[in-house]
Amino acid sequence: MKVVRAAYAGACYGVQRALDLALKAVEDGGCAYTLGPLIHNPQVVAQLAECGVRAVDSVEDVAGAGTVVIRSHGVTPEVKRSVAACGLPLVDATCPHVARAQRAAADLAEQGRHVVVVGEAGHPEVEGLVACAREAGAPVSVVAGPDDLPETLEGPVGVVVQTTQTREALDAVVAALEERGVQLLVKNTICFATRQRQEAAAALAGEVDAMVVIGGRNSSNTTRLADICAAACSRTHHVESPDEIDPAWLAGCAVVGVTAGASTPEEQIEAVATLLEAL
Repeated sequence: MKVVRAAYAGACYGVQRALDLALKAVEDGGCAYTLGPLIHNPQVVAQLAECGVRAVDSVEDVAGAGTVVIRSHGVTPEVKRSVAACGLPLVDATCPHVARAQRAAADLAEQGRHVVVVGEAGHPEVEGLVACAREAGAPVSVVAGPDDLPETLEGPVGVVVQTTQTREALDAVVAALEERGVQLLVKNTICFATRQRQEAAAALAGEVDAMVVIGGRNSSNTTRLADICAAACSRTHHVESPDEIDPAWLAGCAVVGVTAGASTPEEQIEAVATLLEAL
């Protein structure tokens, strides 16, 4: 059985940067805390905990004088103020693309626009985008698609998008807004690395007998990759580790494709690929 890896797969710059900053915080200060998981990869978060980088739910859960690390998905401005008020050292590991999306949301709000966030309601990145827009005084709507748009949108509208969304999702919302004839300004804040991984995964899925998608089940970009692959290849399987692979999934397959989400480090991809090659 031949194993083919997607042209673009695995940990992106923003994730690697966050990991490096968190580990450096431990080296410099002895103990570090992330507000929520640093990235959406349970195995990596467990490894970080062993190194002294612990995930907590809130600033109040930080013990002693440890360094607070802002996760790659970003946080709300209010959370940053809470950290500052406690006088704790802060390392901001927000992905630069997420930070750009937060600035875009605030800019649209400052222009007096109703801000429409295209993304997954409740996701930490989306919560940060919403908070940035609301702090600038704008009404905000979070939509996954055109059907979620409010029946009435007063005044000009600004659109910003979760960095790991698909271009198709953004285009569908924009098209629906254009049909209404609203005054519209769109900020396409989809991360280029996300788009690369989605396009490479779709291309590979159309050429293989089965696809294996590697990454956390709590990772939006990884689950989205799995959905994209499943649309082109019915034998698509989402796993977090090699232990989950059932050889029966791949019975009769001559070629198996492998891709991975932006929160999946190289060693996890290699471990899965090595197991597949041995089947």
